[in-house]
Amino acid sequence: MNVRLLDGIFKDSQEKGKEYLVYLDVDRLVAPCYEAVSKSPKKTRYGGWESTGISGHSIGHWLSAAAQMYVETNDVELKKKLDYAINELEYLQSLDQDGYVSGFARRCFDQVFSGDFEVEHFSLAGQWVPWYSIHKIFAGLIDVYQLLGDKKALEVVMKLANWAKKGTDQLTDDQFQKMLICEHGGMNEAMADLYTITGNQDYVDLAIRFCHKAILDPLAEERDELEGKHANTQIPKVIGAAKLYEITGEQRFRDMAVFFWNEVTRNRSYIIGGNSINEHFGPVNSEKLGVQTTETCNTYNMLKLTEHLFQWSQDVEYMDYYERALYNHILASQDPDSGMKTYFVSSQPGHFKVYCSPDDSFWCCTGTGMENPARYSRAIYNLKDQDLFVNLFIASELTILDKKMKIQQHTDFPKTNRTSLVFEETEGECLHLHIRVPYWVTGDVRAIVNGEESYIGTGNSYLTISRHWHAGDRIEIELPMGLHTYTAKDDNKKVGIMYGPIVLAGALGTANFPETDILDDHLKLNNHPLIEVPSLIADKEQINEWVKPVVGSPLTFETDPIGQPGNVKVTLIPFYQLHHQRYTLYWNLLDEAAYQTFVDRELEELEHIRAITIDEVQPNEQQPEVEHQIKKQHSNSGYLTIVQQGWRDCRDGGYFSYQMKVEPAEQMYLLVTYFGGDRAIVIDGKTYEREFDIFIDGTVIAKQKLESRAPYDATFNICYEIPSSLTEGKRNVEVKFASSEGKLAGGVYGVRIVNSNKDIS
Repeated sequence: MNVRLLDGIFKDSQEKGKEYLVYLDVDRLVAPCYEAVSKSPKKTRYGGWESTGISGHSIGHWLSAAAQMYVETNDVELKKKLDYAINELEYLQSLDQDGYVSGFARRCFDQVFSGDFEVEHFSLAGQWVPWYSIHKIFAGLIDVYQLLGDKKALEVVMKLANWAKKGTDQLTDDQFQKMLICEHGGMNEAMADLYTITGNQDYVDLAIRFCHKAILDPLAEERDELEGKHANTQIPKVIGAAKLYEITGEQRFRDMAVFFWNEVTRNRSYIIGGNSINEHFGPVNSEKLGVQTTETCNTYNMLKLTEHLFQWSQDVEYMDYYERALYNHILASQDPDSGMKTYFVSSQPGHFKVYCSPDDSFWCCTGTGMENPARYSRAIYNLKDQDLFVNLFIASELTILDKKMKIQQHTDFPKTNRTSLVFEETEGECLHLHIRVPYWVTGDVRAIVNGEESYIGTGNSYLTISRHWHAGDRIEIELPMGLHTYTAKDDNKKVGIMYGPIVLAGALGTANFPETDILDDHLKLNNHPLIEVPSLIADKEQINEWVKPVVGSPLTFETDPIGQPGNVKVTLIPFYQLHHQRYTLYWNLLDEAAYQTFVDRELEELEHIRAITIDEVQPNEQQPEVEHQIKKQHSNSGYLTIVQQGWRDCRDGGYFSYQMKVEPAEQMYLLVTYFGGDRAIVIDGKTYEREFDIFIDGTVIAKQKLESRAPYDATFNICYEIPSSLTEGKRNVEVKFASSEGKLAGGVYGVRIVNSNKDIS
């Protein structure tokens, strides 16, 4: 079965995505792979993450993206670049006697394979997520083989897999599971794929060893222990489990995948289908808004997982989710002008999207963002024997080679509520056609065959038409669409507005907009000033009375003057169309009586702290800590469910430090967040008092002791004045927390550099 896009919003986005793939220079992408084997690269490596310890992940993503894009477009230049990239990796692999090839030196793996290694969530033997990074090369090579039949790519990845097998064979099962504490991408999926390709039992055995029991075992028992977990670390593990179910038939692998999917999509996702805040899962049914919500990588992986589950059970709920996430997150995550990609998609009212730069970002979501435009066609149709499922209403052409059948779908959905299926080629083949009846339709779905036979689809299901089809047969499908509201899981006043499956964003203009929203560092604008977003004073149940379509502008709507204060009219457009301006996805929607007494205390506090913040770090979160050049010794981190926040501490002469921005001309303060319940603690029979020093560039500015402080179940802030002599003439300083022998520093739940110490609670 082959599918290609026809003209429309997805085809346009695909073409823009292809431009970036063609733009990227393979020599620069493989440069760190040269340096990893102590060879001079042909060109300098790219910046951003490619200049750090995660280097090399981008060539893997590029291989996957370029291979899929070549299948979609037959672009000759892409094929030449793919061949060149595979040749380069083959050459670099030949320089290592064991077949290792990656964007960083193998010494971290050599240390791990000895069995004596240190590990944290994002660090293994001193290297930033090495299995995660090398997994992208595994996946890229596998995709090139599976999609294009490139035998050289298969040879390279098999040698790499054999190196991994030989090394990990030295580890006991306990050591292996310890290794998996560190984020390792979809290594179980990659090994499962290699088994499927080769039939080599070693690979499926290794895939099973790469299953992280601490995460997957609770899922198999239908226990949700996801809160506080780094979200995108977990999703690839579950995709691998799904593939292992397909290989082994073991029910527990299926149970893991189904339970996880249900928990994430039903209880842990936002209006656009994305999940996570600050890269982590929050509590069940929490929809906390913020700048760093809905990491785009997560949704890329959730769509991959959904594809597997739909293969097992053609439940319409899977494709309802897929459609929501595809239109409202994935399509919305690429700038249609520059082709750049988002990392997070902010849900903070009045904020805006931030996109990667072409040469100096290379975030994880830049990588999956390369792949997304080539994957748009993957779930439009699903063929199982004589059953063809039409899941998405996207202009496309389907070719079923073994049935000598070609079908075109013609539509301008969602601008129109109609789509048509035309059998361009067929020889009277019998086919059971199943057309999705989405959850959002406002009435019956009607399908008319050849202008005569009418079929009705009701409920959230599939409308089925079975017959022998002939060239020229045509099915006209009507999908009644309407406006409806979405209510957040944690606050019935927090409401989004949708039209069919499409999230309508409030287009709020460019007041006090940054100079550019295309950046090398996605954290730079986290504290950029917000704007006031009106509350809507209206009846949620009567949306058609106060939201009206704008005549002559498809998918554009306007409210009555119900925005307060000021009797404001609000313009609503599809979120996937909204770029380079401020927006909101969620509104405070109240009646008049509630509005008179409504005060958004949380927003007031947020605006104050954002206004005085120069820089911030959230401990235990990968990106803020890495971007602030964390250094540490004898340090641990974790997540406290009570306050829904991460922490970091250190003990026995250990320390942790961050490089943080300051303003040399202003008085600076260090604002540190602690937990009220923290006090002396017994570890391994030894009592540790929480006494520690706080340094700025090596100078002690405070000595702190933590003893239980009310409220005992909440965090509190302490603000320390930084002597001006320590910031004079500087743009950055080192903030360091240090313990002495027998003492413990922290936990520290937040670190900020601020320019005021007033009104801080």
